[in-house]
Amino acid sequence: MTGAAALRALHHGRAPGDPLVLPGPWDAAAARAFAAAGFPALATPSAGIAASLGYRDGETPAGEMFAAVARITRAVDVPVTADVEDGYGLAPGELVERLLEAGAAGCNLEDGDRATGGLKDPERHADWLAEVRAAAGDSLVINARVDVFLRKEAAARGGGAEPERLAEEAVARGRRYAAAGADCVYPIAAPPRLLPRLAAGLGTPLNALAKPDGPSPRELGELGATRVTFGPGLFRQALAAVEDIAGRLRQA
Repeated sequence: MTGAAALRALHHGRAPGDPLVLPGPWDAAAARAFAAAGFPALATPSAGIAASLGYRDGETPAGEMFAAVARITRAVDVPVTADVEDGYGLAPGELVERLLEAGAAGCNLEDGDRATGGLKDPERHADWLAEVRAAAGDSLVINARVDVFLRKEAAARGGGAEPERLAEEAVARGRRYAAAGADCVYPIAAPPRLLPRLAAGLGTPLNALAKPDGPSPRELGELGATRVTFGPGLFRQALAAVEDIAGRLRQA
């Protein structure tokens, strides 16, 4: 079974409360630690890798991101899905080629427009995802990130009907992306209380973001998440531990 086939299979047949938990390694050492702990697959965080390389989120050159992913995939025997942001402006065929060269079994592709801070046109983005799927065939598990809640987070926090409207938009976008060939849909930063509605509306595997102050991965699974990722959260926890060590050394 290929890495992509193994990763895809992990998304299906899961019981409620038993989501696929994918820790996010930022380098090869972290990847080995997570794999040694028994996780069946990993999901690189673009923001975590950016920080580990000395860049701000969204500013990592494509070549450095793919090289970092390659170091991670070489270090472990489990499938690795890579967050490659919005594809770095690469043509679908080249994007797929570089992902496969890096050893990735899947990828995160977002519909946020980093240039404008808004959202991409869903129809055009779906067409682009369809081209990525056509170029990849079954060799990549595509996780389509929907940035509705992230890009409009102030409105989403406002209460009232606004989060409900954003959920409708997220479902509409996600269904379009699934029809274009996405294996999983990731409405990043969606309020946990909306996960049952999102899961029912999408009808496809659902990726949820776990936060340190939010529901546990198991609880997110009970709410409808098929898979749980952490963004740069695990990197930030590790960095906090390093900062604590540095502070204690300074005081010694």
